[in-house]
Amino acid sequence: MKRRAALKTLASSAAGLAMAGSLSANPFEEEALSLKGNINHSVCQWTYGYMPLDELCVTVKKLGLKAIDLIAPKDWPVLQKHGLYCSMCYTAAANQSLTEGWNNPAFQPGLIRDFTEAIPLVAKAGYKNLICFSGNRKGMDDETGMKNCVDGLKKIIPLAEQNGVIIQMELFNSKVDHKDYMCDKSAWGIELCKRIGSENFKLLYDIYHMQINEGDVIRTIKDHHQYFGHYHTAGVPGRHEIDDTQELFYPAIMRAIAATGFKGHVAQEFIPTGKEMTDKVAALKKQ
Repeated sequence: MKRRAALKTLASSAAGLAMAGSLSANPFEEEALSLKGNINHSVCQWTYGYMPLDELCVTVKKLGLKAIDLIAPKDWPVLQKHGLYCSMCYTAAANQSLTEGWNNPAFQPGLIRDFTEAIPLVAKAGYKNLICFSGNRKGMDDETGMKNCVDGLKKIIPLAEQNGVIIQMELFNSKVDHKDYMCDKSAWGIELCKRIGSENFKLLYDIYHMQINEGDVIRTIKDHHQYFGHYHTAGVPGRHEIDDTQELFYPAIMRAIAATGFKGHVAQEFIPTGKEMTDKVAALKKQ
């Protein structure tokens, strides 16, 4: 299931809740695992969307994680109850369109309204990162889309600066998962950052997506890390576990990220392949 489909069913999927089982089936009843601390790890909720958020919170804490990615304001109290951090926030419109984004002026009034509402909420909750999307090209050339994004985003960046919130546009691949998406190359996104000219606008560098669209992941991170405020992982091909069945060598990538002095979060966004809930959670532990 892709993220856009998962978001639409996450909150109301009774079947998904039934699949989750009870905590007694959780293989991690021992004390929370001890992590090295070189990387701040988190996990994207939608990839474990079959599990109630309360249960996911308990599970990730037992794994030693301290944050969950891609949570809307309505669910922040659940994280706070468990002492977990939201490492990447949605606006209240959690299913904001990936295809109808900032590159099209027709959608900007609604986006400006949503982000103007969300930015103070993110700051008040003690969070920092708020995701956004370029939208699809739909026949638009990249330069026009760039100018449109700059014009629209500059209307909310002052508010983000006042509140200490970082707006982060995600890089997607347009080859496999998100056909026609405009922000599909790191160079395009980096130029957007330069034109906006604010430390409160950065890129969410999705390693999975950028490996598919352009490769050269480690060099890109080393040369342009100042424009990357957050990272996502997954195996290539398939978007599954980051193990030896896929082509990226994640230990080297994590070392490259750590070497830049990055203090943000790297969120696991792979889709676990196991059939049982315990198998899926075990996959997260293994990463």
